[in-house]
Amino acid sequence: MFTEIIIVFSLLVVSALVAVAATPMLTAFLYRHHLGKQIRDASETPIFSALHAQKAGTPTMAGVLVWGTTLVCLVASWIVSRIWSHHLIAKVNFWSRSETYLPIGILVLAALVGLVDDFYNVRKRGAHGGGLRARHRLLIYTGIALLGALWFTVKLGWTTLHVPYFGNFDIGLWYIPLFVLVIVATSFSVNETDGLDGLAGGTMLITFSTFGVIAFLQGKYDLVSLIAVIVGSLSAFLWFNIPPARFMMGDTGAMSLGVTLGVLAMLTNTIVILPLLAFPFVIESASVLIQLASKKFRKKKVFISSPLHHHLEAKGWSEPKIVMRFWILGAMAAIVGLIIFFTDRL
Repeated sequence: MFTEIIIVFSLLVVSALVAVAATPMLTAFLYRHHLGKQIRDASETPIFSALHAQKAGTPTMAGVLVWGTTLVCLVASWIVSRIWSHHLIAKVNFWSRSETYLPIGILVLAALVGLVDDFYNVRKRGAHGGGLRARHRLLIYTGIALLGALWFTVKLGWTTLHVPYFGNFDIGLWYIPLFVLVIVATSFSVNETDGLDGLAGGTMLITFSTFGVIAFLQGKYDLVSLIAVIVGSLSAFLWFNIPPARFMMGDTGAMSLGVTLGVLAMLTNTIVILPLLAFPFVIESASVLIQLASKKFRKKKVFISSPLHHHLEAKGWSEPKIVMRFWILGAMAAIVGLIIFFTDRL
């Protein structure tokens, strides 16, 4: 176990250092090619546009830093494990069929789709010059989720749902729509949360770290190594993303990491407690759904602006106050989720 702990923390530190070292180059590239955030038309979203007008032009697509660093560390760990035969070095490689093929594959697929969406946004292409249409993104990410669901059921033979304190239940082919629902929900929930400097980065750092603890206790050490690399690169990203942000994550980061969170919940069989482990994302997406339903059926808003963090901005809360309180809320909810996980194992 101590060997695995050393490897996990070493990968975390290395990934953070790689991401920090890559940041100046990435920032220079984004500025040189004018890949800055486009604020939506004030006639369509007057409150949002007024609150965020000063952020127009801030480089986006910085989610590349997170998933790019993850891929670099993956390849480097594989090469190092092949060059040196020492038993400790051999365990550095976290590329495995049972634990990391799927999250890494889905991470990259979702990241590339998000990258295209971000590029369309900064170049004012696509739907109303704002990137891919929502329904097109929904179809694409549903397709990605379906691929993952088939991998789980066909390749890994997983059809079991664990309910804390009640045990495991084989739900058969119902596992496929459940998998798709979880992946699509987490991807879009994280994307909704990516709206303030440090908000998505900090809350994801907490949630990924929590999944790292769970995966470690389950003995899924390759998965823990992957999570450690993501946490390290997220830490570096957050260093530069706290107010005022040097760059923004963009869909290439938010959507890919959201998809990966969903996969982690499936791999660790913690779907039931996922709403606690990812509580900030749940309340953000819930606020959007409530707003949409109210506008459709009641013809009036519940929130001044949605998601919830924009409502709080409009109410006069400062950006750092919202971000810090979401971090605290996320950490407390994650601790409750861990308590349930631990007591379920007793």
